[in-house]
Parts: sequence; structure tokens; C-alpha cells
Amino acid sequence: MIDIYERLKEAMFEISRNQKLLSKPVRVRARVLTTEEAIGNPEADDFPLQKGKERLMQAEFQGAMGQAFTDRYGDFEGVLEDVLNMDLENNFRRAVFVSTVNAVLHHLGRIEKTVHCRDKEPTECAAELASYIQRKYGNVKIALIGFQPRMVESLSSHFLLRVLDLDEDNIGTTKFGVKIEGSEQTEETLDWADLLAVTGTTLVNGTIGSFLREKPLLFYGTTIAGAAHLMEWERFCARSH
Repeated sequence: MIDIYERLKEAMFEISRNQKLLSKPVRVRARVLTTEEAIGNPEADDFPLQKGKERLMQAEFQGAMGQAFTDRYGDFEGVLEDVLNMDLENNFRRAVFVSTVNAVLHHLGRIEKTVHCRDKEPTECAAELASYIQRKYGNVKIALIGFQPRMVESLSSHFLLRVLDLDEDNIGTTKFGVKIEGSEQTEETLDWADLLAVTGTTLVNGTIGSFLREKPLLFYGTTIAGAAHLMEWERFCARSH
């Protein structure tokens, strides 16, 4: 399989050249958001952002913003060409790249919904996700990749559901009647499922290749916004901005 990051880089280089963005000094920033900035005050306290396991990196590009979840975060400042030439060897660099792609494509008007939803919106999004899957895919068995509490709560009420996560604190626990499983159960879970609902964070943590297979695939979240557009992947993100 052709490296997904190289395909994304090639696509972004072509777009940026055509828009004459590489030849001029463009300032790109990425910063870590506090929990309050990122998601406001949701009703529950079990989101990964609130637990401190992940944070949102935010890139700003000519007034447009793009975000990416990551567990390895920090600041970056440079020009667009620097980002597109970056060796994506770790989660921090991938987060800079992914958030920047989202910001650039948002600036160009090619994508929207690149900023995380807030307050009650995650709960509303999860309810809409269940309805969307029921309408489009029917009564399917779902493998949810990434523990997103409101989605687990909503989907487990309507579908047979298995959940995979990388957080050791979650693995082995039962949430909303569903046991959270670790990466060693990946193949069994993916074989079992009719539909894969995959967090866009897999693009940052380098595991996305495990889920690109001949099976219905639905990415969710803001992180995957730009890549989903470029690669023509289906994405669900109902309440982001």
C-alpha cells in the first residue's frame, strides 16, 4: 500500500503550488488548547481531553483554524513548505502536519468543521451518529475505534458494539455495558464487525493503516477532516465548527 502520508503530502503540494502558497512566506502556528478552550463545559467529565490523555493542537493559517488530537504536543512555527517537507516520524510532527492540512483546506474553502464541538454538542453529535448509521447501514455490528464516551453510550443502545482503545486506563473496563478492548483484539474485532467507525486520531498516532480495508469505513471527528476530503473517505462530524 502506498504510504498514506506521502499521498497526502503530494496532494497538498499540488494544491499549494496551484494556489501560490509555497512561494511566499506564510506563517503557520500550532498550539495546544486548554480543556476549556477546546470543549467548553460538557455535561460529563469522562472525555479524553478532560482526563489529560490527549490534547488538541490548533494550527492557524491566514485566519483559518485546523485541529488535531494528539498525546504528544508542543508548539511549531514556520512556513507551509516547512510543514509539507517535514519527516512525519512521531505523533507531534504528524499532529502539526494534520492540523495544518485542516487549516489550509479550510482557508481555501474546501472543507469545513475543523474545530472541535463544545458543551452539549458532543452528546448531540453522538445521537445523530446513531441515527445516521441506522439510516445508511441498517442494523449493523459496529467496531468503534477510539473510546469516545458519548458515542459508546449512544451506539450501544442501538447496535451490537465492540470498542478498541489505546488508553491502558480504559482497556479492560466496562463502559455503558461494553467492555473496552486493547489493540491485541484488533483483527478479531474488525473481522467481527460490519462497519468500522474510526477516530481520525488514528491519522496522528500512525495506526490508520490497520483500518483501511475492504469493509464499510466511517471516520469521525475534526482531525481527519482534510485527509478525508483529499482521500475521499466518509467522515461524520455533526456539531464541529
